[in-house]
Amino acid sequence: MSVPRSDAALGDGDLQAAFAATLVDEWVRRGVAHAVVCPGSRSTPLALALADHGGLAVHVRLDERSAAFTALGVGLATGIPAVLVTTSGTAASELHAAVVEADLARVPMVVCTADRPPELRGVGAPQTIDQHRLYGTATRWFADPGVADDGNRSTWRSLGSRAVAEAVDGPEGPGPVHLNLPFREPLLGVPGPGQVPPGRPERAPWHRVEPIGSVGPDGLADELASAATSGVRGLMVVGAGGGDPSAVMALADSLGWPVLADPRSGLRDGTGRVVAAADGLLRSEAFAAGHRPEFILRLGGPWVSKVVTTFLASASGWGAETVGVDPWWRWVDPDRSTGRVVRADPSSWCRAVADRIGAGAAPGTAWRHQWAAAEEAAQSAIDRALEDGTGGWSEPALARRLVAALPDESDLVVSSSMPIRDVEAFGAPRMGHPRVLANRGANGIDGVVSTALGVELGTGRPTVALVGDLAFLHDVSALVRSRGSRVRGTVVVADNGGGGIFSFLPPANALEPDSFETLFGTPQLPDVGRVAAGFGLPVVEIGTHDGPDALTAALGDLSDHDGVTVVRVRLPGRSENVERHARINRMVTEAVEAAG
Repeated sequence: MSVPRSDAALGDGDLQAAFAATLVDEWVRRGVAHAVVCPGSRSTPLALALADHGGLAVHVRLDERSAAFTALGVGLATGIPAVLVTTSGTAASELHAAVVEADLARVPMVVCTADRPPELRGVGAPQTIDQHRLYGTATRWFADPGVADDGNRSTWRSLGSRAVAEAVDGPEGPGPVHLNLPFREPLLGVPGPGQVPPGRPERAPWHRVEPIGSVGPDGLADELASAATSGVRGLMVVGAGGGDPSAVMALADSLGWPVLADPRSGLRDGTGRVVAAADGLLRSEAFAAGHRPEFILRLGGPWVSKVVTTFLASASGWGAETVGVDPWWRWVDPDRSTGRVVRADPSSWCRAVADRIGAGAAPGTAWRHQWAAAEEAAQSAIDRALEDGTGGWSEPALARRLVAALPDESDLVVSSSMPIRDVEAFGAPRMGHPRVLANRGANGIDGVVSTALGVELGTGRPTVALVGDLAFLHDVSALVRSRGSRVRGTVVVADNGGGGIFSFLPPANALEPDSFETLFGTPQLPDVGRVAAGFGLPVVEIGTHDGPDALTAALGDLSDHDGVTVVRVRLPGRSENVERHARINRMVTEAVEAAG
């Protein structure tokens, strides 16, 4: 896409083109493989440099908000930032929601907003807003290097390399970086000979950052070794980012402690060594009261379940000690129950402590067996509840069947609100399980479909999104695609005609039905299936009384999918959904208590 030289492409245009080409080359040297570009004039130099380099894939998206969540999905899936490019003005402001999510969820992203040069700011020039630190404290690093000129040429490679380093290895952990890049007209140009400064030999990046390691065996490791040999009743609670599953389970085996593993932990492997149904079994007051831990070790993000988080938050009142391991010291502790925070890489730390304790140090496993027995009883009860006379589809049934149906080495991107809660509560462990991802930084339903499409772009693996009907409509611009663009994925829509989660909250009983529907249920007039078909997408319909095999048939062979397919699952009404959840939970409680 190089621009031929002409009188309009000399001077400043060539210098800006060289600046943009230098940034792109440094990004590629740092491992960046994807760029998401939104059409715009002021960002022309950077868009052309990305298209010309050949070392990364360029994805063009019309809507900036959807583009931002697509870039978020790439970083979420791979741990390597995508470069996101917009023009100036309100286009830049459209990225804010995804930047906030990337900040709170620790997802690397390099956000590049083109800007007017200083002489066009504050004088009413079109498409000009104040973009200086536009995203406030949500970014790991902000830079506005000014318009490229010969005087700052020596800084270009450092700028590009540092942007990725700050996004991946910054002192506050991975997250978004904002480069606000002003460009002057002419915006077209071609780098002249020698205008792109040379990089380091062997295509090494300009800057390297050594990753944080483990905090090796220390006083806490000695305490845990003592706890293992003295029979202290402990729990390991593991969420997203909690460490390599083999390292976590090695420590759990050394301690003889149960592991409460949420679906994003990667630990729900079907070996019977983790507790996945904690939301259900802890609803039993008898079980919860009889299984109060004396020590809690927290790795990674928290569970979504309020039942689980309340149980754990109450531990300090029972005299239990809670320790969190977090490499970035982000204090993910809304209940303020964590007594100690260990700043370490959780995988390295778990291995180091397990080595210190030694295999088989725990003298008995009765405590772990009790939790395992409760888990087995809970999972069996969920199966019975979904098969016992109710038939058809429900939100718990959809979550459980979808987790079971997905192929090994696939990705499931789950929307916040009810879908992530249902996958957490009802998704059964299995061998070769799919990886579960979700935007749980800010916990919004923004951009979930776009995020899933970004996940697939980043990995190339079969990717399925599970969203509610409102989340689907909220991100409908994700379905806008230009001719020839490459995108694949399957979107499963749990369609219950509105905001299902609100039916579990106090307004559902406190308000008149009409007021509740207007303010909280918010059913929408557009039909999900027709909306998808209007974008030219194939739509598969599953009715409330279709058999369980309908989902497997609808998914088909995900590895052969080309483009985006929408599977709409029609579900019972929202009030009936509440009743079905309550029925399952009652059956789980009865089963856990009967199991002793």
